[in-house]
Amino acid sequence: MDYTQETGVFFDLDDTLYDHLTPLRDTLQHILGLGHDFPYDQAYQRFRYYSDMLSAQQTNPFAANNKDAQVYIRTKRYVLMLQEFDIEITLEQGHLLQEDYMGRQYDISLFEGAEDVIRQLQQQGRMVGILTNGAEEHQRKKIQALALDKLIPAEQIFITGAVGWDKPNVRIFEHINQQTHVLAKNSYYVGDSWRNDVIGALGAGWHVLWFNHRQAEPESHHTPQYVVRQYEEIARILLTPKS
Repeated sequence: MDYTQETGVFFDLDDTLYDHLTPLRDTLQHILGLGHDFPYDQAYQRFRYYSDMLSAQQTNPFAANNKDAQVYIRTKRYVLMLQEFDIEITLEQGHLLQEDYMGRQYDISLFEGAEDVIRQLQQQGRMVGILTNGAEEHQRKKIQALALDKLIPAEQIFITGAVGWDKPNVRIFEHINQQTHVLAKNSYYVGDSWRNDVIGALGAGWHVLWFNHRQAEPESHHTPQYVVRQYEEIARILLTPKS
């Protein structure tokens, strides 16, 4: 296979291209009656942690034929997360939270500056794509809700539930390089998850921009090439300055 010298920039979806905290906060307030003083940012970080941890315990958890694993992950993560804040709920209550949360998943919008960065990267000749963990139908609906399907070609959108390998497995990153013909050394990944995005992309030999807008702490010895907190910083790193 012939690889090009083209640069590829790939973005995670959840909490990288849009604010994933908003639907979770709204659900916790609606179902559990939590007040505005609840530490939602901290809770969200633990919510994502348990989502990633529980997913890692499964084999291909987001495959279309693995509905039971998906239900378990999406329910159990509420139980484990809320325990850290001295709130005990049952799996049945976790299911109610997930049902409400799902109803809010598609009322979303891109982070400020995200669309501009994508368009400018494309104008400068960079290949731009998406790599997201999740069930294909669920993630595709989010992509459509954000109108990203009108911005990024379908062949440059990779949903792990459709491909068969989940981040942080390096095989999903290698698969993207094979499909797009972009070399790993010319590939950049922008993502918020330390476990899935930082560790996974570094393991595949990609450059990593850790989108740490929630002030999370590193979870291992890995060192991303860049740490960014807003799209202005991403633009400064990835875009060629105008002459």
